[in-house]
Amino acid sequence: MSTFLTILLVAAMIAVVVVLVRGLVVFLLGASQNIRDGSSNESVLASSVKSNKMMQYRVMFQAIAIFLVVLLMWLAGKS
Repeated sequence: MSTFLTILLVAAMIAVVVVLVRGLVVFLLGASQNIRDGSSNESVLASSVKSNKMMQYRVMFQAIAIFLVVLLMWLAGKS
């Protein structure tokens, strides 16, 4: 059980890093496009929505990782 939870924890941490990097890329591409094209409200809105969605995914994966750490610590303390 502990091995399975550890594998899940590593997967959650990798997901956090992947979503963080993807969110940064979306943010930077949106910002550079806004600078090049001028600030049109539609492109700013689309970029903001994508960036916020990546932030929500990152927070969700971090919460899962924290929950798994707590669960692993609880199981280690029990045995």
